[in-house]
Parts: sequence; structure tokens; C-alpha cells
Amino acid sequence: MKLGFLTACLPNVKLDDLVVWAKSVGFEMLEVACWPVKNARDYSSTTLDVTNLTKDEAERIKKLFKDNNMEISSLAYYDNNLHPDLVIRKSYHDHLKEVIDAAELLGVKYVGTFVGRNYNKTIKENFDEFEIVFKEILEYAKSKNVSIIIENCPMPGWNPDGGWMGTISYSPELWEEMFSRLPYDNFGLNLDPSHLYWLGIDPVSVIKDFKDKIFHVHAKDTQVFKDKLNKFSIFGSQIQRENAWDMGYWAYRMPGRGEIDWVAFLKELKSNGYDYVVSIEHEDPEYEGSEEKVKEGLKLGFEYLKGVLDKI
Repeated sequence: MKLGFLTACLPNVKLDDLVVWAKSVGFEMLEVACWPVKNARDYSSTTLDVTNLTKDEAERIKKLFKDNNMEISSLAYYDNNLHPDLVIRKSYHDHLKEVIDAAELLGVKYVGTFVGRNYNKTIKENFDEFEIVFKEILEYAKSKNVSIIIENCPMPGWNPDGGWMGTISYSPELWEEMFSRLPYDNFGLNLDPSHLYWLGIDPVSVIKDFKDKIFHVHAKDTQVFKDKLNKFSIFGSQIQRENAWDMGYWAYRMPGRGEIDWVAFLKELKSNGYDYVVSIEHEDPEYEGSEEKVKEGLKLGFEYLKGVLDKI
């Protein structure tokens, strides 16, 4: 397995500089953020402007990575592909197709996104809608020799009712439904154990059943504050939230700074045939606020995960 990170955490650093810095630390892959240039989503950035990507620039980028003995693990554009506003939804789909086009130009196999949710409809109605929407997306990706990977974050801030379900793809039950409705070979998971942990799901337990659908892996840790959980329940604070994303009883951490058993998780991945990237998704609030602090966090995560991988 190779170590990488999602570049969205360093929105002001150019791709060329990211490649050089990442190599100096020891990373071998980058998960390149490809949100639109004009975009207000949290934890997003435009490391690569896919809308204006030319064949010549794609060739330059491929050479940049090759010369530095680095690879692009995937292109990342995570938005609500079932957004209830059809105009907004179309804009997301149009950009996602541009990301898929960029992946083809760059020779990148994976494009990461969310399923999302139409919060005006039931879960059954959402899956009916998902089947139509993602059939088109998957067919388009297939024509470009690209696979779509879904990260399993519940995206609580997308739910206007203050719950924690802003997508319909956050649990094994929902993955089964998702893959049974659209059993495409180019459709899989970007498995992130951090979300499973605060939802009460053992991240290790899901690997065997979904081993053929785990195409890419995120590395993010979670710390649960038991006293807050006892006060708020798994649904999180309903009154004291600082913002729509603030559940109140857990926080994301760099790998090794939370409660996930990374030895067991990575060992189970390895024993079930996974041998691709372990990509740090940096959302640890204790290592944010400046480029230097973010890089410090990434270095900590790298050293910890490297130590685990060397043991298994």
C-alpha cells in the first residue's frame, strides 16, 4: 500500500509545489482536489482546474508526477449529486463529467464523489432517483475508462432538518442497496473508517464483505467524547450546535490521534487483497489555521501510518 493525501487541505499551494513537498515527506500519491474555481464548500479546493485543462497541460502534469516518482491516486470532487434543486444538480453533474474527462486525459482511473440526497424525498424515493442519475454517470465514466468511487460520509451539514443524513451511502446496508441497483464494475467505495467509527460501526468488520468494492481508502481518525455522547445521543446536539456540521460529541483527528485501530484496519485490508493507496484526508481542527500547521499534521499522519504499514 502507498501513502498519499487529499490536496483540498492546502488550497493555496500550487500542484507543482505540492508534488515536490509531498515527495520530500515520503508520500507516493496525491488525491487531487478538482472542485470548481468558484466554490464555497468546506474542505474543498481547486488544485486542478479541470474546466480549463488542455491535452498539453495534462501531458505536462503527467510528466511532473513521473519525474518525481509520484502518482495521482484519484481526482476528487465531492458534491450532492441528488440535490433537490435540479438547476444546481445539473451544475454538479456537468462539473463531475469535466472531472471524468480530466481523469481520462491524465490516465487516472478513479474519480471520487458523493451520492448525496434529495432531502425532500424518502430514502426509497432517493434510491429510485439515484438509480437513474448514477446510471448515466457510470455509463459516461465507463466510456472514458474511469471508475467512480463513493466516500461514505453522512454529510450532516447538508440536512436542513439538523439530522446527520445528508447522503444515502453511509452504511453497509445502504452500500448493498447501492451496488445491487447498479452492479457496475466501475463503481466502488472510497472507504473512510472515520465516519463509520462515530456512527458506531466497526471499520474492520465491513472490509471482508465489500473487499471487491473497496477501490480507494481514506485515512482519517476519530475521537469520540463519551460524556458528550451520553448527553446528546448518536444524533448529536440539537440545540447547542455551533454550525450545521457540529454534532458535538466527536472530532476528526490525524491518523493515530484518535481511537481507530489502524493496525487491525490496514491488516484486514491487506489480508483481503487491498494494495492501493491509503490517502490522508486532513480534517483535524488541531492542525489547521495555516499552511505550516496543516503540513505538520500531514507529516504526523504520514509517520504514524508508515510505521503501521511497516509492521503488517
